[in-house]
Amino acid sequence: MTRSAQAPRSSYSFPITLLTALAGGGAFMLLGLPLPWLLGPMIATLVASNLLKNYYAWPGQVRNAGMIIVGYTIGLSLTRSALKEMAHQLPSMVLMTTLLLLFCAGIAAIVSKISGSNYRTILLGSIPGGLTQMLMLAEETEDINITVVTVIQVVRLMMIIICVPLLIYSPLFGNLPGSESAGILAAGTASAWNALFPNIIYFAAACTVCGILGQKINFPTAYLLGPALITAILQLSGLQGPILPGAITSAAQLMIGVFVGLLLDPRKLNNKLLTLSLALGSGIVLIAGSYGLGLLFAYYEAVSGSTALLSLAPGGMDQMSLIAHEVGADLPTVAGYQLFRTFFIFFAVPPLYKLIFREKKSRPSAVG
Repeated sequence: MTRSAQAPRSSYSFPITLLTALAGGGAFMLLGLPLPWLLGPMIATLVASNLLKNYYAWPGQVRNAGMIIVGYTIGLSLTRSALKEMAHQLPSMVLMTTLLLLFCAGIAAIVSKISGSNYRTILLGSIPGGLTQMLMLAEETEDINITVVTVIQVVRLMMIIICVPLLIYSPLFGNLPGSESAGILAAGTASAWNALFPNIIYFAAACTVCGILGQKINFPTAYLLGPALITAILQLSGLQGPILPGAITSAAQLMIGVFVGLLLDPRKLNNKLLTLSLALGSGIVLIAGSYGLGLLFAYYEAVSGSTALLSLAPGGMDQMSLIAHEVGADLPTVAGYQLFRTFFIFFAVPPLYKLIFREKKSRPSAVG
């Protein structure tokens, strides 16, 4: 029984998952929905995998390949002038990131009081950092419900990936599905595939090596940041990186979207209704807060609403950069703010978190 149950997963899981993802992307394309090759595969595999769990799997290497492609795209946008502009915006990055994290801490406090849940668990679920990083921190901390942290993080990420494009394409921002992205994809298609060579070989090798090395030294979001940094360095050194055809960027969206779609398994949850309600509620409030901070950012920095929201949206840097690429937002600004928050959370949040809660834990014993 065990072997036959595992057989479909081992033999057919990847092609079944890929076909489901292609069907989801195709359906979104036909319906004219935004980001069809990111959202379509994500939602299709989320639904299908929870109906037929043993038939769905997605190798991490495929998702990593998608992140390398996105990292390369980000690196292409990090020109000398873009980096100078990012340096000028460093004080704004510090301020906006701090405000966002304080807002997340406030949401966690409210959710914790309403639900009676452990504040530290809700806080780790609410911090907009990498899922892997937050789970590692949760495993090192006492009295943490790792399942709840995982669910809140995944639901937040999925809500942002779904809701932010809908906001970007809504009348609030004035973007139309396919308007800016059509121009970008047309540019990619206009450049013939043979125009990629030979330079793409050098960039592909360098991006892959830097992604792997970054992962080995525990570099944050290594398969994204490693390629982005080496691409920027090579470009600044004078080696011109070719623009990728639209088919490649669409494939990268699918690779990442499927991985996110397979993260959530509601059947593993205790108190499903309560936990999912808390995750959805906190996600909605977080998106609303990000929108408010985005308005403030757009006003003071004179950037477009799309650029401001994508810069501050507490989603993954890879997804926000993909959306920025599709809607024609200022990709260097979006990548710069997302990159700064990634590093800030990676280096500053874990020691601060441990310090704060260690002090709180020691206070009662000192009084006693």
